[in-house]
Amino acid sequence: MPTVIFPGPEGRLEGRFSPAPRPRAPVAMILHPHPQGGGTMNEQITQKLYKTFVDRGFATLRFNFRGVGRSQGSFDNGIGELSDAASALDWVQQIHPEAQTTWVAGVSFGALIGMQLLMRRPEIRGWISVGAPASMYDFTFLAPCPASGIFIHGAQDTVVQPQAVTKLVEKLRTQKHITVHHEEIPRANHFFENEQTELMASVDNYLDFRLDPSCPIK
Repeated sequence: MPTVIFPGPEGRLEGRFSPAPRPRAPVAMILHPHPQGGGTMNEQITQKLYKTFVDRGFATLRFNFRGVGRSQGSFDNGIGELSDAASALDWVQQIHPEAQTTWVAGVSFGALIGMQLLMRRPEIRGWISVGAPASMYDFTFLAPCPASGIFIHGAQDTVVQPQAVTKLVEKLRTQKHITVHHEEIPRANHFFENEQTELMASVDNYLDFRLDPSCPIK
């Protein structure tokens, strides 16, 4: 799990990168929670998502947004962070230009950035959004949402009310050609403090489904 430094829009960005174990392996990028709430690439769920994709043979990157850790720049209310994510994906693709598929997974604020990146990068074919801040930010940019994925939320989340995510899911499910999964973890709060085992079981079940060669979702 080497530390990597790569160029971003405001200077260098710091990450952890696990190269692909085989040619043509898929790529995954993991995006951390809100920098002003203490979010970094070493946040627990971000690390667990990273490990899950590494264990499945993906070329996997997690990195610090601008102004976090050794990443240069300063917080930019999501605009600059989206540019950071695009630069990070560019960097991985330069190393693995033969990758057939790209996934993005984000936690809270990182889920917002991941969904915005999804709209700009047609190579992203799967996404996982944990604790998506649907009551804090406008998600109407998902029109239409270009790829299938899953929202996972805590049923006891008091930061982002679960019904805000349910409403978003219902809207996205009216779109054709994509399939949006939605799972609520009982007893889990926004940070999944005592329910990370259940959270990761949900992630693994979804990846088992999507990565099966017989999966109808491409």
